[in-house]
Parts: sequence; C-alpha cells; structure tokens
Amino acid sequence: MAGRNRSRRWGERPNRSENVTPGQVAAIRAALFSEKNRPMNLPCISIQSEDFDVSSELTALRAQDGRVGAVCCFVGTVRDRNEGDSISSMELEHYPGMTEKSIAEMVEQAHQRFAIHGVRVIHRVGVLQPLEQIVLVAVTSAHRGESFQACEFLMDYLKTHAPFWKKEQTPQGARWVDARVSDDAALARWGIAPAQGH
Repeated sequence: MAGRNRSRRWGERPNRSENVTPGQVAAIRAALFSEKNRPMNLPCISIQSEDFDVSSELTALRAQDGRVGAVCCFVGTVRDRNEGDSISSMELEHYPGMTEKSIAEMVEQAHQRFAIHGVRVIHRVGVLQPLEQIVLVAVTSAHRGESFQACEFLMDYLKTHAPFWKKEQTPQGARWVDARVSDDAALARWGIAPAQGH
C-alpha cells in the first residue's frame, strides 16, 4: 500500500532471545518508578491498561518546580477509521521491561538535545475502543520552544523505536498496523536513523 514500509510491521516481534531477563525488568522498574529517589529532571514512564487524567498528570509534572515556564503535551487517541475501514477496537501489546528501557533511553536523548526540566510518558496497552486515549507525552521547560520541540521529538521517537505492536479490528477481520514510511521520515529530521529491522 502506498506510503507504507512493507519490510516492517508492528506485529513482528523481536527474537525472544533479545528479551530482557526478569532481574533486568525489576531493576528497570525500580529505577523508573521510585518516586522518592527520582530527581525532578528524570523521566516518569508508565505502561498501563487503565486510562489517565491529563490535567492531573500535568499538574503533578510541574508541581513545586519554579523553573517551569512552559508545559507542552500530546495526547494520542483511537480513531474509528483507518485506511478507509471502520475500526471497532485496537489492541496494543508490548514487552515489559524492554519497552520501558527503550522509552527511558528516548527520554534521555531528549534531555541531551533540549533544555527541558520534566517529562511524563504514559502509554496504554490492552484492548482500546475508538475515542479512548492511548498515549500521553508531556514536557516542561523554561520556554515554550524547547517544550514544543522535545514533545514532537519524543513522539517521533516513540512511534518508531518503542516496542509496541498494534492490531486493529475491522469488518474484514483483525490486522496488524503497519509502520508508516512517514514515521521514519519524521524521525530522520532529527538525524536519527530507523531502528534496526525497520
């Protein structure tokens, strides 16, 4: 189909030998989710099935941080149509540990590239219905330009490098969502090549 990269599919999982060990998963989660040990400028990442409240998340992200002069966020939702077909639901899968690690590396790159203070990334998994929220990326900084750029960079990176797999339910049956060539092109403007195998 035009505009698609047929060499890469969201539904194609990496080799099981590339998966992280249970011990690595525990270490990653401890580092990411330890509130009392996490400085203000470190990422807060959640992979979850439950919905999120955008207002609450933004309030928490900038709380008690007087450096913040700008907050930028992106919220992705489930569409009811794709490629001309109606969509009754979308199912998202991920590899626990591997996904969090990938996103943490992505956020670290954002901190290196932009003068930002805080980042919040939430990505839902499981079966979602049209109009439901899928993903939140929020960034704080002193000035709006850095937040806008960092938020866009993070979403471009998230779409191409984070190990998620999406399956849509259509009247013709279930289908995996192909990765778009335009997603790789968006990331390329930041000087980053597509992930290996993309």
